[in-house]
Order: sequence, then C-alpha cells, then structure tokens
Amino acid sequence: MKYKLTDEKMEYYGRTLYRIEALKDFSDIKAGDLGGWIESEGNLNQEGNCWVADEALVFYEARISDNARVFEDARVLGNALVSGNAEISDNAHVYGNARISGNARVYGNARVFGNAHIYENARVFGDVEIKNGYVR
Repeated sequence: MKYKLTDEKMEYYGRTLYRIEALKDFSDIKAGDLGGWIESEGNLNQEGNCWVADEALVFYEARISDNARVFEDARVLGNALVSGNAEISDNAHVYGNARISGNARVYGNARVFGNAHIYENARVFGDVEIKNGYVR
C-alpha cells in the first residue's frame, strides 16, 4: 500500500472525506507526506504514482489512476476518471462522466463535465466549460 486514510476528516456536500498520508516514497512523494482528501480508497489507486495533494478533493465514484495528479484546490467527482499523466489543478472541477488522460492538463477555473474527453497533450484552462466534447 502506498497511502492510507488518516483520522482527519471533513464533510463536503454531505460526504465524509479523509485526508490521505503516504506510507512509502514514490515519485516526489515521501513516506509521511499528507495529501489531499478522498472519500474512499476506491478514489485513488494504490498502484502507480497517482496522487491527490494540497486541498484537492476526490469523491463519489471518481477515480485517479496511473501517474495522474490532482492538486491545489481542484475537485474531481461524480464518475470522472483521471488517468495517464494527466494533471488537474488550481480551482478546476472535473465531474460527471468526464475522462482526462494522456498528458492532458486541466487548470485555472476550468469545468469539464458530462461525457467530455480531454486527452493526449490538451490544455484546458481559464474560465472555460467543456461538456460532452473531445479535446486533444
């Protein structure tokens, strides 16, 4: 196991989220580092270098896998999947059935939702909303 749920918890939109703590060194994460907030171990894969950091939140059925990162004040929720080397940061929100993969980056105040797919080397940022589209 690379991380555990700590006893530190918060309520957010009626869900209980737990801060995570790294149990071993991987990538630029060191054992003992505190991460962001997830609802359950189903939200963050124990394999790969994926991580949730800072005050980022991942909940409902959302999943972070591979080497993906979610950090700063980003939110990933619903049935969203963030995988590959993708990064979600700043105040970006990814939700619904959105899929973010490859080397894609979603940041700023961007909102990606519905059945949107952001992949390859795409960059989505600023005050943009993407719903049900494909961006690469």
